[in-house]
Amino acid sequence: MNTTAYEDLAEQQTALSANAGSRALYFALAADPQSARPAAEDYLRRQLAAAAELPADLPSDLHALEGWMEQRTDHVGEQYKAYLAARKAGAPRRYFPSRSAALAFLRAVAPTKLVDGSWLYGLLRQWDNPDFHALIRTYLEELGDGVPDKNHVVIYRKLLATHGCEQWETLSDHHFVQGALQLALAHCADSFLPEVIGFNLGYEQLPLHLLITSYELNELGIDPYYFTLHVTVDNAANGHAKKAVQALRQLMPQVGDSARFMQRVLDGYRLNDLGASTTSVIASFDLEHELVDIMSAKAVVGKNMHSDYCRVAGRSVNDWLAQPAQIPDFLRSLEASGWIKRGEPVENSRFWKLVQGERAQMFGVFNAYEQQVLRDWICSTPGEGPARTHRAMQRSLESLAPHRQRQDSGIPRGLIRHHATEPAARNELHELEEQVASLGSKDEVMALLASLMSPTTHHTAVGLMATRMFSRLLDA
Repeated sequence: MNTTAYEDLAEQQTALSANAGSRALYFALAADPQSARPAAEDYLRRQLAAAAELPADLPSDLHALEGWMEQRTDHVGEQYKAYLAARKAGAPRRYFPSRSAALAFLRAVAPTKLVDGSWLYGLLRQWDNPDFHALIRTYLEELGDGVPDKNHVVIYRKLLATHGCEQWETLSDHHFVQGALQLALAHCADSFLPEVIGFNLGYEQLPLHLLITSYELNELGIDPYYFTLHVTVDNAANGHAKKAVQALRQLMPQVGDSARFMQRVLDGYRLNDLGASTTSVIASFDLEHELVDIMSAKAVVGKNMHSDYCRVAGRSVNDWLAQPAQIPDFLRSLEASGWIKRGEPVENSRFWKLVQGERAQMFGVFNAYEQQVLRDWICSTPGEGPARTHRAMQRSLESLAPHRQRQDSGIPRGLIRHHATEPAARNELHELEEQVASLGSKDEVMALLASLMSPTTHHTAVGLMATRMFSRLLDA
């Protein structure tokens, strides 16, 4: 979603109150973080209070952190080993019984994934303090160091677009909790530094669900690269998990109340357990309920669009679509009248031929994701096992080599620009180069670049260029 879209959605919200919901705050922070900051600070306090009683396994002893992290990693590894053995022995997929279940998951976690890494954004202003470099480097790596095919948000946006899953803005408030927390931490980092450190420490640990998700997406022919990338960058040996422990050690106050600081770190760690999680989102998916929701949304527009002679079970289609509560019965009637033949290939259903095929009268009504849900529902029968698996195809060349060959080419202008093809983008990048050249100090340059690396702009052409320049200048 572009910045204009964020602004449009934010304008639809009422003024943020002291009890602003997660979804309202999410879009407000994306559109105008400065105005939304008071609400963000209040939101963080409320969420910290809500999480205060949650269990947490984070040790309070700094010297125990690495052992704790290694033990967690070993435990996840053993669990994954057992999962693979079970799958080899014939066990079904644990998370995604169908392709549509996997796509629904991608859509449901989009509010979180599209602000990936944002909780560290507010630390960029500390670029001249070496103690912050571990966390700043983590943020830069979340941004792919400005290389598009490594930028996590760029990758996820492409994944959503590929499968028609871009329409996520109307998800429930619960789905926006983690994204709102991350954006709030991004723009309130100076007041919530220990909480940022704690949240980062929890978020960067390798979870079992990441490994299983990657495996099962690949089986279903859905590119798992976004998820496998996190498996590698979050590793406990030298990845983000290691940097998270390093940062805590470096930023723990040597003079003052270190116990209070550590308690706030623990509070931030607990924030990871609020809102919709990967496993709760997966468990909540119901294929028929999803289809009913899709059909109900279509009915709002389509209830007056059908001819009178188009009838099912003696009633016009317009009549069926007049009330969303009738959609489940409408689907049953489509089955009973032979329009849909459950448990058979979709090509055997007349209704499917209206959606896809030569002279399909409903062509374009359903996007790729919605068609997948409809397809899986038609092909399924109650109580059947998971759908047939197949291996993912090689990732598109578009997402591979264009920029990799330039990584070792030094600081030349080509590396900074990557030769954007759109004239508007070229002009914007040229303007950024001129602005940087006109500034009188490194402080001014880094401040300008950081302003373009916010959670809602870093994935744009100018944001990617700013990230590349910031990364090069950080240790210069």
